[in-house]
Amino acid sequence: MSDVNKTIQKWHASFSKGTDFDSWGQLVEAIDEYQILARQLQKEVQSTNSSDFTEDQKKTLGKFATCLEMRSGSLQCSQPTGDFRLEDLKSLEPIIKNILTYNKEFPFDVQPVPLRKILDAGQCIDPYMTISIKDVNGVDVNPVQDTPLATRKEDTYIHFSVDVEIQRHVERLPKGAAIFFEFKHYKPKKRFTSTKCFAFLEMDEIKAGPIVIELYRKPADYKRKRLQLMTKKPLYLHLHQTLHKDS
Repeated sequence: MSDVNKTIQKWHASFSKGTDFDSWGQLVEAIDEYQILARQLQKEVQSTNSSDFTEDQKKTLGKFATCLEMRSGSLQCSQPTGDFRLEDLKSLEPIIKNILTYNKEFPFDVQPVPLRKILDAGQCIDPYMTISIKDVNGVDVNPVQDTPLATRKEDTYIHFSVDVEIQRHVERLPKGAAIFFEFKHYKPKKRFTSTKCFAFLEMDEIKAGPIVIELYRKPADYKRKRLQLMTKKPLYLHLHQTLHKDS
């Protein structure tokens, strides 16, 4: 299989994954998958080095990316206007699957949109997370921990691939406590490490398995009184929780 066919197969798999999440009601995961695929397509459209696709095919890919963003936007609105339905998006599957041979008019009147920089992961220097447990008054319950530097940067993702133990029984945490995650990176012009954003887990969210939590604007609000989302774009902290039982 050629490289371009492998790329198309990867796109199709991502599309199927996103629409599956969407149909199952896992909206956060669906939005995430749609945004990742949209950015991949937009990058291909704007690439000047690639000769894998014709200009017409790139235009089609750009319109496809627009539809992914429209569906993503519909899922984020409680009362959407101009709603783009899941059925509308699913009708486009033959296009992404057969982009090399597709030669019909695009079924929706949309235009390609430019690749927008949300949080360009590659520009974050020496990123790491500071993890702490705070009580309801914002006071540390346990010693603060820093993760090692991120292991990998990819598109809008920064991978840490690290296990962090909170070093206290969940049952013994004070009522109203929360686990905070502060994303930090080095700013060479200012010569100091800055907090980019933060997230937190409240006690009722501590459950075994994967979880996706929202990112908030700095500075970290340990009392959780004046929270502001970092962006309207679907950017999240992805965690996998493991609960240990006493032996």
